[in-house]
Amino acid sequence: MTEFSTMGLPEKLLSRIDEMGFKEPTPIQARAIPHALNGKDVLGLAQTGTGKTAAFGVPLIAQMMQYGRKPAAKTVRGLVLAPTRELANQIAATLKGLTEGTPLKTGLVVGGVSINPQISRLSRGTDILIATPGRLLDILDRGALDLGSCDFLVLDEADQMLDLGFIHALRKISSLLPQERQTMLFSATMPKQMNEIANSYLNAPVRIEVSPPGKAADKITQSVHFIAKAEKLSLLKELLAEHKDERTLVFGRTKHGMEKLMKTLSAAGFSAAAIHGNKSQGQRERALAAFKSGEVKILVATDVAARGLDIPDVKFVYNYELPNVPDAYVHRIGRTARAGKDGQAVAFCAPDEMDELKAIQKTMKITIPVASGRPWEAMPDPTAPANRRGGGGKPGGGKPGGHRRRRSGGGGAGQQSRAGGAGGGQGAGQGRGQGRGKGKAGGGQRRSAQ
Repeated sequence: MTEFSTMGLPEKLLSRIDEMGFKEPTPIQARAIPHALNGKDVLGLAQTGTGKTAAFGVPLIAQMMQYGRKPAAKTVRGLVLAPTRELANQIAATLKGLTEGTPLKTGLVVGGVSINPQISRLSRGTDILIATPGRLLDILDRGALDLGSCDFLVLDEADQMLDLGFIHALRKISSLLPQERQTMLFSATMPKQMNEIANSYLNAPVRIEVSPPGKAADKITQSVHFIAKAEKLSLLKELLAEHKDERTLVFGRTKHGMEKLMKTLSAAGFSAAAIHGNKSQGQRERALAAFKSGEVKILVATDVAARGLDIPDVKFVYNYELPNVPDAYVHRIGRTARAGKDGQAVAFCAPDEMDELKAIQKTMKITIPVASGRPWEAMPDPTAPANRRGGGGKPGGGKPGGHRRRRSGGGGAGQQSRAGGAGGGQGAGQGRGQGRGKGKAGGGQRRSAQ
């Protein structure tokens, strides 16, 4: 199927789809929606930014439009669980758009805001409830909601729910749902524990995979700078100065560290805001709104923002600090090159982050091109057969067990990707590439031995 009009959807829903600008289904939508409309459980694997919300939202709404009756007080007909407030808010916005002008009522319950108004709204009955697991459990514990008549369950970004430790919350919530229901599970990656989730929640699911789990979008140009931790800030400022007018995300590990980085960038004249777990829901929403509107160009974030940020035209993603979980890297860089556009993902790797980089490359089965510097230690080639990896690997040439050296003219980034020195365009790939490769990288090599 190549058009929504051939899927047998209600006319009102087709009108809303058209008005919202969804002209043709994305691959995950084209394959998932027909099965979901037939009542099948669906296990969908797709990269972020490929339209998963509509892939479950359209069939969910289409089936509910056939009900012809209102939900009872304190009940929901369909439950959508998301791991973060940002993703839940985004899903709610899409589903509200699709149900506009229909009798269907959508609800949203997330942490960070007062629970009492949420309980009050739920008391009147809800057709589709979008929720984060923690806040939903708080509401259930207060007896303010009954899931016994819920016919649909959607788990979105289920792999991140596992990363954030929601497995026990999911088990408790599922025990309150009826056995006879339709369940859809969507994820960008497929960690081992996901099989347990799939087996527990899904009944003979149709598995739909539109891209290999752990694979980044095709139009993301990746690169890595090997640089000492003390020099990261100066390099970041240098690269950011080259594209001040482009929307840019900068990711790091800690709330305190990213707040400090945002303030440092702001003091240096950059237009920056921050989003992390120490921010209130209102602060997070204001930061996102300013970033979306272009009022601020740089959003500094922890992994709380790696999912659920469907912000158009994010051109650059910087991994200022590499994540501990390899899949988080996939989701971070998935904030760029959305909806068929291109983007650049730039990683900074200090000596103590080599294990993280190796794990990322192993998960993605790629060797990330080098923009400057050289690896702090020998790097195995993740694309080579196991029996050919010995001797410390030689992904960048050189002798076995030696260092992979950056080639002139931007090194790996210039020769292995579509944009030399992806992070800073031609500057990183050519003009600055040789200087940093021989100057700073050489100094970095001495620092790594200390």
